[in-house]
Amino acid sequence: MEAIEILAHRCRVATPRDTVLHGECAFTFHNPFSTKEGIIVNMNTFIGTIPELAFAAANPSQERDIFLRIVKTRAEKKNDENENDNSNNGEDELPTKLGIGVEGGFSTENDKYETVTKHSIVVMDNSKNIIAEVPFDVDDDDGTAKLPEIVVKSAKSIVHHVGLAIQQDLVAWQDDEEIPVSKYCNELPFVDNGVKISPDSKSWKCEKSGDTENLWLNLSDGFIGGGRKNWDGSGGSNGALDHFEETGEQYPLVVKLRTISTEGSVVSADCYSYAKDEDGPVKIPNVGELLRARGIEVMGLQKTEKSTAELEVELNANYAFDAITESGSKLISVAGPGLQGLVNLGNTCYCNSAMQVLFALPETANRYGTKPNGDVSHHRFFDGVSPSSAPNELLVQTSKLASALTSGAYAIPEGELETEGPTDPKYRIAPRMFKHLIGKDHVDFRTGQQQDAVQFLQYFLEQIDRAELKQDHNIIPTSNLFAFQTESRIVCSADQKIKYKDGAAETMWSLRVPMEKAEVLPVNPESKQEPELKRQKQGELNKEIPTVAFSQCLESWSAETALENFRWPHLQNAPHPATETSRFKNFPRYLWVQIQRYELGPDWQPIKLEVNLDIPATIDLASYKAMGPQEGESLVPEEEEGGLTSAAASQPEISEAALGQLMDMGFTMNGCKRALMAVGGSDSEAAMNWIFEHNMDPDFNDPLPEPSAAASSGSNGGDVDDTVVMSLVENLGMFTIDQVRVALKETNGAADRAADWLFSHMDDLDGAIAKLQGKCTPNGTGHSGGPKVELEDGEGKYNMIGMISHIGKNTGSGHYVAHIKRKEDGKWVIFNDEKVALSENPPIQHAYLYLFQRTDAIGSPNPRY
Repeated sequence: MEAIEILAHRCRVATPRDTVLHGECAFTFHNPFSTKEGIIVNMNTFIGTIPELAFAAANPSQERDIFLRIVKTRAEKKNDENENDNSNNGEDELPTKLGIGVEGGFSTENDKYETVTKHSIVVMDNSKNIIAEVPFDVDDDDGTAKLPEIVVKSAKSIVHHVGLAIQQDLVAWQDDEEIPVSKYCNELPFVDNGVKISPDSKSWKCEKSGDTENLWLNLSDGFIGGGRKNWDGSGGSNGALDHFEETGEQYPLVVKLRTISTEGSVVSADCYSYAKDEDGPVKIPNVGELLRARGIEVMGLQKTEKSTAELEVELNANYAFDAITESGSKLISVAGPGLQGLVNLGNTCYCNSAMQVLFALPETANRYGTKPNGDVSHHRFFDGVSPSSAPNELLVQTSKLASALTSGAYAIPEGELETEGPTDPKYRIAPRMFKHLIGKDHVDFRTGQQQDAVQFLQYFLEQIDRAELKQDHNIIPTSNLFAFQTESRIVCSADQKIKYKDGAAETMWSLRVPMEKAEVLPVNPESKQEPELKRQKQGELNKEIPTVAFSQCLESWSAETALENFRWPHLQNAPHPATETSRFKNFPRYLWVQIQRYELGPDWQPIKLEVNLDIPATIDLASYKAMGPQEGESLVPEEEEGGLTSAAASQPEISEAALGQLMDMGFTMNGCKRALMAVGGSDSEAAMNWIFEHNMDPDFNDPLPEPSAAASSGSNGGDVDDTVVMSLVENLGMFTIDQVRVALKETNGAADRAADWLFSHMDDLDGAIAKLQGKCTPNGTGHSGGPKVELEDGEGKYNMIGMISHIGKNTGSGHYVAHIKRKEDGKWVIFNDEKVALSENPPIQHAYLYLFQRTDAIGSPNPRY
């Protein structure tokens, strides 16, 4: 006890605004259920870890600290009433009511299991030795009386806190819906009936049912009633709502008891309006004044119960539903290293699928994962990171996720794989911290809505590249595994001169489906090869679906494209038609192939193409390799130094009609202009597809540079604000003053665009800066620009190793499922969120995104990752 008293001064009381991580370790997916040691939560920082990592990156002078240990076990409930009742012959009774957790309805995990939770106050030294440990019962006031008061308050505030998991889900859930201020709060009727609420919370109960939890106080007449029922039939007694209706619907505002807390002079509480024109959560700015009128002194109150929104998030998260999988097949579940399922946090299957395929690769598994059956508590990206910083470090959270997927540390034991009912919490991996961190600064990925898996994957690669290069200038970015360049061969119709142009490095090869070449193939009715992702809409099972061959997609991609009114600097900038063909400059180690299964309908809304893709398991792209300028070709001369650059001068003329069509879709003028420039100036449909692929680019909405400005940018720019320069240097932490100054000049002083420019040119920053300053000399080869990075290259033969399939009308809804081909036996495995099983019939014809591996790289992982 003395050791606890000595460190009591370090304890703080958590407020609703504090981040409390008591559901899992900041560095690993260990949770209170995982081991007998559970997790320990620092009573000063409120961050939980496994004991081994509690002092990570701590000051050596800090020899001891105080923690709250949380250990949970799941125990099966015993139903004494039915223990000897064999009337159902041992079979489960079918539900008779549409509801969850109610009599006659569907059962929940809480019906079958109960959670036993134990807490204790722990003093531990930095050698992980337990100096003192005292059991702590949050409901036993007599037992905790021996502990210092601040220790008790701190421990209770941690136990009752909703926690980071629900907080993060709540942010996503509420992102698109701001809670309004009630129109009734300032002139709310007050019934002077002498009712005062007892300060003893243990005496509070519903005046109708006697319930002691989920209680709501009517702010007009002081009536305490039970909360309303949830959408599934569970919840409260409905006493508060019944009282509102019984009193003529005069008193609409209620506040949930035990959710009231104060921070300074600010009072927060879960408030609700039953009024027909509000009927939902509301803000009541004067709630403190209204509560005092009923005898509740709000100062010093602590929140000890979940709010309605928090319960709704929890309910939705626990509601089990079956996504579309291999219908009619009894799949064999598997578990182990590389076979770990991921919890769907609510429309996060796009993230789960992308990460499963990405970390199945040996290079990414080696960089971020843990060897099979290895120790997930140690990773090079954990070094120097404190528990408080870990939730906000992308490299840490990526390593945490990858290690869980690759190590097998959380694999369901073989004997429990086929067990019916909910999975034991110790084996469940919910990538909540990772999802929140990667998406928090993105307008779409921070929400709880479904998103495009391809866009998410591209965004993740951009963000992880930045994080990697910020930590180590010499590291090879993860995206280089997939990076390729294309070479464009542009032929002028006026004089047949040829211009070669290298594209920027890309990580996704997007192919159009030429529906004009689709044909319906004969189907064998006896065939057992039914796709895993069967159509569930009645009447579509026997619908004739046309097929397009992958080779036809290749032909469409490699065919000549007509460019209208392309401006040619060697012809005094006069516009002339041209043709353009594209080829690969290099063949990356891994190739993502996106099939554009969506196109614009007559109403300009994206619709899914009903088409099968006949795609082989191996593809040969060698004939699509760029050859560069050939002997006898007449090349467009390079610009002299100081003249118009090819990139700026050789621009197609933009069709005003096409621009208007695109802007009618709601996109900005700058974004639409960029799209039209990329596709020749007038093809609105091609431009729309370009927008779908590039609308997340950091410069998508930026103004296009004028030709003269593009030529002189960086060399003739005006002075930039030195305070902005120094601020960027300090915040980015990896660029020199001169580099930041040039970037700011290039972006007209816009700090956010300057940061994007620096990160996008990190592979050859000195070369990019030299080019801006006019120090590059023409190479005379007819090429404009050049490779910015040393990209991998090899033979153009590839094997399919993974795919992501999408079910739904568009990429922003529906469901995503991943399939990965095992190296050891060539069998396909389906990853449907938490469900991992051997695949009987992988939906190769229906996938949205394929991953291919270059055949000459099979069995030879790049050792630099």
